[in-house]
Amino acid sequence: MNSYGDPSSSRGRAQIPGAHGDPGVGAADAYRRGDDARGSWSEGTAQPGRASVPPRGQAAGGRASVGGSAAVPPRAGSAAVPPRGTAAAGSASVGRAVPGRASVPVSPAPGGPTAGRATPGRASVPVSPAPVSPAGRASVGVGSAGRASVGAASVSGAPYGGPAGRASVARASVSPASSIGTPPGGGDRGPGGRGPDGRTKSARARKRRRANILIASFAVFIMLAGIGVVGFTYYSTNVVLPEDTTPPQATTLYAMDNKTIIAKVGEQNRTLVTIDQIPQHVQDAVAAAEDRNFYRHSGVDYKGIARAAWNNVSGGDKQGASTITQQYARNAYDNLKDDTYARKVKEAILASKLNDKYGKPQIMQHYLNVIYFGRGAYGIEAAAQTYFGKPAKSLTVAEGAVLAALIKQPVASETHRGYDPAVNPVDAKSRWDYVINGMVEEGWLNAPGRPERPTEYPKNIKSPKNGGAGIDFGVNTPYGNVINYVKVEMREKGLCVDKEADVTDKKPLCSQALMAGGYRIRTTIDTKIQKAAVEAAQRKTKGSELAGQPKNLMAAVVAIDPETGRVVAYYGGDNGTGTDFAGKNTDPNGTISGGHSPGSSFKIYTLAAALKAGKALESRWKGRGFTPEGTKFKVSNAGVDNPSCGNSCTLKVSTLKSLNVPFYHVTQEIGPDKVIDMAKQAGVTTMWRTDTDPAKAYDLTKTDPKDIAPSPFFHVVGYGQYPITVLDHANGVATFANQGVYNKAHFLYSVEKQNETTGKWEKVSSEKLDPKRRIEKDVVADVTSVLKEYPGQVNHRLADGREATAKTGTWELKSDSSENGDAWMIGYTPQLATAVWVGNVQKRLPLKLKDGTRVSGANLPGAIWERFMNDALKGEPKKSFPPAANIGDPEAGNGDPPPPPPTPDPPACNPLDIFCQNPGNTPTNPNNPNNPNNPGGGLPGNPGGGPDTPTNPGPGNEGGTGGGLLPTIVPRIRE
Repeated sequence: MNSYGDPSSSRGRAQIPGAHGDPGVGAADAYRRGDDARGSWSEGTAQPGRASVPPRGQAAGGRASVGGSAAVPPRAGSAAVPPRGTAAAGSASVGRAVPGRASVPVSPAPGGPTAGRATPGRASVPVSPAPVSPAGRASVGVGSAGRASVGAASVSGAPYGGPAGRASVARASVSPASSIGTPPGGGDRGPGGRGPDGRTKSARARKRRRANILIASFAVFIMLAGIGVVGFTYYSTNVVLPEDTTPPQATTLYAMDNKTIIAKVGEQNRTLVTIDQIPQHVQDAVAAAEDRNFYRHSGVDYKGIARAAWNNVSGGDKQGASTITQQYARNAYDNLKDDTYARKVKEAILASKLNDKYGKPQIMQHYLNVIYFGRGAYGIEAAAQTYFGKPAKSLTVAEGAVLAALIKQPVASETHRGYDPAVNPVDAKSRWDYVINGMVEEGWLNAPGRPERPTEYPKNIKSPKNGGAGIDFGVNTPYGNVINYVKVEMREKGLCVDKEADVTDKKPLCSQALMAGGYRIRTTIDTKIQKAAVEAAQRKTKGSELAGQPKNLMAAVVAIDPETGRVVAYYGGDNGTGTDFAGKNTDPNGTISGGHSPGSSFKIYTLAAALKAGKALESRWKGRGFTPEGTKFKVSNAGVDNPSCGNSCTLKVSTLKSLNVPFYHVTQEIGPDKVIDMAKQAGVTTMWRTDTDPAKAYDLTKTDPKDIAPSPFFHVVGYGQYPITVLDHANGVATFANQGVYNKAHFLYSVEKQNETTGKWEKVSSEKLDPKRRIEKDVVADVTSVLKEYPGQVNHRLADGREATAKTGTWELKSDSSENGDAWMIGYTPQLATAVWVGNVQKRLPLKLKDGTRVSGANLPGAIWERFMNDALKGEPKKSFPPAANIGDPEAGNGDPPPPPPTPDPPACNPLDIFCQNPGNTPTNPNNPNNPNNPGGGLPGNPGGGPDTPTNPGPGNEGGTGGGLLPTIVPRIRE
């Protein structure tokens, strides 16, 4: 039976000290010992009477009588609290206590035997006789306040040494009263204490009465609060228990190895664990630090609460006296966050209910999953990872004690520096000693079957980071952009919803899914390859290709596994909160940006489209600069109007020399929509038109290329004017690397969510590949056969003779400038496809290296690409490409037939001169790719530089200078 049970139980009765004799004994027998003139009570038998307490709201009037004859008038201002369910009468008689009523025991006069006791759950207020009372009359003394705790309130006895009584909450009654009687026969009495020592006795009486009034008032306040708040709350509040209050958890993102954590996202860095994943010595360390009676009490430490309450009221340091169970309740429930006594009452109620429902291991599990350990770590698992870089199940005794010591105050305040070892090592060590000593005292260490006491404070504590969850756990690193793509893919897979009305237990809002869902996500990122990308392209990495270069330069690298579409490396910036230079960005107005003009690197799609349309690699095309009919701009080859091949340039030569004019003619003949469609099939999803401000994005996955070409996307699309993202370009390149089979680029390999009951992780989504042949195998074979000659063309061959393809691209800074604004290098092996871009961080400035050389696709982007590919593929087997298929019609094209080969003349020079033996290889020969004047060569010393836009094709460009300010004049179409 609980302490709030049946009103008919003995709880609520108060026994009268000394009233254990014959119930027939009268008042005269009870009043026979001591100084009659003083009206002292003798310890005899008392006529069973009853002490009735008026119900709440009713004045405690009436009288107290012994055997029905001694009236005790109430003290002014006294309040009585009835036992639950019983309406008390307005009078109190000293004697027996009827069921459900509280009787007021009588305290003997000084020198008399000790009064009786009040049993647990009963409230007795001993009555102290007044110093001056007439025979047959007794004044009711005032009980001093004792201890009050949730569920029990005690009221100590009278100042004459009556024993302290205890009252259970909602059953305690206090009915202090006083009456100054007039003893017969006069003597030393009278108002003001007239008589020989009346003045002294009167002062003592007044002092005693004042003290009694204060004590009684405090007791009344405590018990009324207990009855009103505790009783009502306990019986009328629907208490929500832990199974209905899952704390928010951080989502953890792992690399492809499923072991390396690359990021954590969430308002609170928390990962739930079950009790079997928490070593017993860690549990014991927490109990030693926070609640050494945890395994013994019933959820609430009554003594601790009473002690803390008295200390707080009396002006001492504020104390909480909260048990582990209470702390859990406070941390788990939002409505227990305020610091009030009402909150403490409800906290204690919840703790009692939790203790009734759960065993100690379950309570400890709940507690260790919600408590804060500092450094943004919520729960023991996050704390173990944050401070020691290991899971909770691997913590040693010494490490567990460090974490337990943190709980009291994990972060610094105005009055204390906290117990983080990195912030306050002295106090942290002292607190650690306290925890270890407590474990020894409780028999949790140095005992049979228990671990030995650690002798050394841990030295492997990790240094703190700045910020908290969602900041330190990956968002402010290059992995931050990976998080953004994971969010998008979770929406695409239907793991979350955007409308609150569609939310279910399994499908949260996408805006909150990662922040509070507690997912375990395995990404496609390969840490080795990611490291290679960052070390090659990140400015702040010592020794990178960008280190020491002008501050306006920025690089982006994306690498994809062609066979699966998995993004194995992604560097689009140093964090996930700024601009993503490798992907799309959306501003507050909903405008999508992020594309860079790819320049000649886009020609791989034009070449493939031409081959698909039946044009062979050996088909010939006009190569001299010209002004298209009906337009006002001139098409030129990097500023050279008359290339070495004149008007008879094959597609192969045009690709290797990166000539613009032949690709313009190809695009015009087959249609720009065919070029756009080929890019779309390869994996380019978005393209931006260049005649609007800001540039307008077109979703190619939802648009028929015929609807957007030749307007707004004109024939210049053939040599890369219109911006695309680095990610899309890498995906397109990957399709070529996979011999024309497309796999969608993706970052999500699997998603798991923890079963709250078992603690086991259950898979809710897995990678589902959907490879599709998008480009004919023979088309890709011919494109590859040309591109695999390009690394040597620009001096960026891979190590160990590894076969690879490549293509550069550069685009102008703006339409009226010969400076470059974007530069690219793309390429692939059978195992890896990569796109590298170099441009501006913010304001578009001319791309210049630290020595003043113009940045082109072949120098800085080429250096990043080569270094990255070598590092990423180190140790991987070398694979070869299939041979060329040589499809298409060699007679196709608008170029002149090839001139007859010249008749060789006998050498007229020294036969030992190498140039004599190969006169076509002289440095001044325009056909020599190493000639610095070679149009469109794209070599480090010859970036090409000039603009390639319809309004100003410009000189000196290798076929387009990559993605700068977009032209504002739309080319006119022939009418």
